[in-house]
Amino acid sequence: MGRFLARRAFFAVLTVFAATLIVFTVSRLVGDPLQFLIRPEGYGISPEALEAIGKKIGLDRPLIVQYLIWIGGVLRGDFGNTLLTEKPVIDIFLEKAPATIQLSAAAWIVATIVGVPVGVLSAVNRGGVFDYIGRGFALFGQAVPVFWLGIMGILIFSVQLDWLPSGTKGPPDASLWETIRHFILPSLVLGWSGAASYARLTRSAMLEVLDSEFVKMARAKGVAGQKVIWKHAFRNAMIPPITFSALLVAFFLSGQVVVEVVFGWPGLGRLATESVFQNDFNTLSTSVLFFAAMFAFMSFLADTLYAIVDPRIRYS
Repeated sequence: MGRFLARRAFFAVLTVFAATLIVFTVSRLVGDPLQFLIRPEGYGISPEALEAIGKKIGLDRPLIVQYLIWIGGVLRGDFGNTLLTEKPVIDIFLEKAPATIQLSAAAWIVATIVGVPVGVLSAVNRGGVFDYIGRGFALFGQAVPVFWLGIMGILIFSVQLDWLPSGTKGPPDASLWETIRHFILPSLVLGWSGAASYARLTRSAMLEVLDSEFVKMARAKGVAGQKVIWKHAFRNAMIPPITFSALLVAFFLSGQVVVEVVFGWPGLGRLATESVFQNDFNTLSTSVLFFAAMFAFMSFLADTLYAIVDPRIRYS
């Protein structure tokens, strides 16, 4: 078990460093970040001042040296400053992170309480009406683009019906109900595809367990149908969804860029998008580092959970 976890941890760390190196290199190759400052929407700084800024942040050094300086600063807790405002990147991250974490948690709850029951009902009623509804929900949920679903949600529930806010997190002094209203639409949109994945995975796992010999034996002994489903089948079928849930959290944390842009959500996804347009490499590289680290950590957690519940994985 120790060797298995050590091997997975090594590859997780390697993945994070590889992701940051690739993005750091691409952010430099697409153009000089300082050129943003001399565009019409920039500050119009003189060439001499630009050269001084470039030397200050190390742009006059070889690319590999720039990366080593940046990653060395990260290991010391120094993520650099933003290009335009020269504010510490870590301060901006700490300001934006709560909104992203809260939205991810809400979307995970939505995906779990919707997707798992749909998958169970679909498997139990295999070939019936509920099965077709569940399979249609799973197919539709995974096929529909998130940005389209978000725009349609705004048009229907915000513009036409005027039931929910069209975006943003709401003012800090908003009431609890008003805050919940701002969370409903983006969390449903973000959790939709997760619920569909949950439904398909739970249905497949339940069908496999329901066809197993021990479930058939329980039914032959006269055990009540509900007890067979929830005590015997459901508990054994939850192994794949439980491990998938860790990856789902990572997906929500790193994949909600589109949702945050559509709904104007003040989180890390929107911050990363803005850093791309501004070619703010410190913010962009730190964003990728955060998303890659979260995905690697949750993948490591999923591998660990699976190895605990299924010892055969440790030796694969």
